[in-house]
Amino acid sequence: MATYTHILETIGHTPTVRINKLAPPGIELYVKIESFNPMGSVKDRLALGVIEDAERAGVLRPGQTVVEATSGNTGIGLAMVCAQKGYPLVVTMAENFSVERRKLMRFLGARVVLTPAAEKGSGMLAKAQELADSHGWFLARQFENESNADIHSRTTAREIIADFSDKRLDYWVTGFGTGGTLKGVSRVLRQERPDTKIVVCEPDNSQMLASGISQSRAADGSPSASHPSFRPHLMQGWSPDFIPKLAEDAVAMNVIDVMMPVNGVEAMRLCRELARQEGIFTGISGGATFAGAMSICESAAPGTTVLCMLPDTGERYLTTTLFEDIPAEMTEEEIEISRSTPSFRFDAPSAPQPEDEEAVTKAAAVPIDEMAEAFVQEVLDDSSQPVAMFALEWCEFCWSVRKMFAALEIPYRSVDLDSVAYQEDDRGGKIRAALTARTGYKTIPQIFVGGQFIGGCTELFDFFRDGRLQTLLEKSGVGWNPVDDMDPYSFLPNWLHPR
Repeated sequence: MATYTHILETIGHTPTVRINKLAPPGIELYVKIESFNPMGSVKDRLALGVIEDAERAGVLRPGQTVVEATSGNTGIGLAMVCAQKGYPLVVTMAENFSVERRKLMRFLGARVVLTPAAEKGSGMLAKAQELADSHGWFLARQFENESNADIHSRTTAREIIADFSDKRLDYWVTGFGTGGTLKGVSRVLRQERPDTKIVVCEPDNSQMLASGISQSRAADGSPSASHPSFRPHLMQGWSPDFIPKLAEDAVAMNVIDVMMPVNGVEAMRLCRELARQEGIFTGISGGATFAGAMSICESAAPGTTVLCMLPDTGERYLTTTLFEDIPAEMTEEEIEISRSTPSFRFDAPSAPQPEDEEAVTKAAAVPIDEMAEAFVQEVLDDSSQPVAMFALEWCEFCWSVRKMFAALEIPYRSVDLDSVAYQEDDRGGKIRAALTARTGYKTIPQIFVGGQFIGGCTELFDFFRDGRLQTLLEKSGVGWNPVDDMDPYSFLPNWLHPR
């Protein structure tokens, strides 16, 4: 083992590891595990490159405050670099990103300014720009800064070239995030390994790159509005509500061979499979990229070699839906193991802890559609599924309701309006407009029992608290499993609870 003069020298040189159990027979599948960077993600490279290039150019003065908008990993990397170099750091971040990220940044000495979840990534970006302009701070501009792509050309790409110097590399699979890894690595691979096909993954319900629609931009290259194809999705840190300039540069360079849509639920499933079958711990974005790589592998010829980027560690996602089904307390099986010997037993587990975070949704103004109205009526008339919820896959209010239904074992139908199945011809938007016209509610979820409108998340909780829900379930012939002393409001994320 080498010795280092400071922590920043440990950035990069992350391992490339073969997948042995999950890879299809005859396929050589590898992952580059970026969680081996000191702060656990590929964004450590970005942070170092941006700060040191700014120092060399003289645009970052000693002691000057650095500010940046981030979903978390870039901010964590910047917090490490700024801590080591002595720069104050202010990070702007939408409030619905995982709590552990803001805690990590604050632990490293950064200050974290939260922006409304409803304003998405554009809101936190605008706040960072406003703070930089008002206070004379250095704005890192990760989405446009060429230093982001340059450090990946100097480090990530060179590591990949070295790792596969004596073997074939047929596909390189990545997400696009800021676009830095994509642009920086792809231009080197295209020049030095032209036979390597470059695969870029994005959420299947939010395909901005594949849409072919250009991103509207300000003169400095920053986005001037949300991209029209953006939809909220499950992959935190993957695909903000705009196409970063660096990612659009890669499209313009014609280096992308395959645009790969990835389902969020499949991404989370493969996160778990990587952990349980390969012992590799990655986050939702890593699971999503791996899902894209697995899709390539399924149709690839025997002998094909695929390399997939795993951007970060799973510990960034402990309070997200990725860990939804992972209990904090002992399971029945674990209690039985405890009881199998007489000593050191723990026989009284407390209730599972609720998830953190919550997002607030806004309804879009969409003309009423007769087919959408008929569909809503069809759902409400379906006596085989008396409990129906019109929901969003990404919405944490909806996840709170799902958790309550699961706890009570209430069977229900969920119409997820933001899912791929409802995107064609904006079917989900039309159904939502028909719902709003029917109920007068603009928010999601909207819940019905036996055709009767209950309301949203908190209205459902109130119906349960005063017994009206139980009466409706019995009247509609819905079986359920009562839970003693259950407070439905405990299913809400902590940041929505009264302070």
